[in-house]
Amino acid sequence: MTRKICVANQKGGVGKTTTTINLATALAAIGAPVLVIDLDPQGNAGTGLGVGAAQRKATSFELLLGEVAFGDVIYPTCVPHLDIVPAGMDLLGIEVELAEHPRRLFRLRDTLEAFLETSAGANYHYVFIDCPPSLNMLTLNAMAAADAMLVPLQCEFFALEGLSQLLRTITHVREELNSALTIEGIVLTMYDGRNNLSAQVEDDVREHFKELVYQTIIPRNVRVSEAPSHGKPALLYDHKSAGSLAYMKLAAELLRKQKKTENSNLESEQTL
Repeated sequence: MTRKICVANQKGGVGKTTTTINLATALAAIGAPVLVIDLDPQGNAGTGLGVGAAQRKATSFELLLGEVAFGDVIYPTCVPHLDIVPAGMDLLGIEVELAEHPRRLFRLRDTLEAFLETSAGANYHYVFIDCPPSLNMLTLNAMAAADAMLVPLQCEFFALEGLSQLLRTITHVREELNSALTIEGIVLTMYDGRNNLSAQVEDDVREHFKELVYQTIIPRNVRVSEAPSHGKPALLYDHKSAGSLAYMKLAAELLRKQKKTENSNLESEQTL
């Protein structure tokens, strides 16, 4: 079955889009077909995967409004086995457009589930949903549609405060929108080993959230920052950079974690 993961944090600048496109690229590199859905009005996921604004005849905005079929808004990227539903600034008006719609918080889930039941949709092993840096209707749509949420967390002073708010939102989403939503994990990003603050944040996060925190840490890396301006994920721009190697390691850890969960579920079923 297709694994649907939303990448979310209400704080901006924590590496959501960078994590989305590079983790998706790493998984696509092993031959797993991946679809990225961009729900951030900035549309940076498309730019970072080589799909510029001029190429986007339709975006996730029209998809959520029901004006286009799912297949008509999927674009191939510069990465083999990796496609994207891009976004645009018109998403800023989605709350007004859907204000009276009875299923406004389930628009993505409804259309995505229908698409994944088709032969074209069933081909994808993973769907990553890149969320905007706020807890708005778009982020709630992503959480309602996803199986799990991946949380990039910048190694800075206010990291834990913002994370606590996000986890409270997850509890609300489970109660009201998606009881099956789990936390895929917390990824520490923009780690700077030259200062004590990053190490302190890491210690605090691991102490509070234990096994939810990935062992892989994404370092601050110039090559990762440069890659989007060239319309490429870091793994294509410079696959030997420290950032690229970290995202490849993160993908491997995600696969191991998923395999462990599947085996645990199978053992539980056999016991029953």
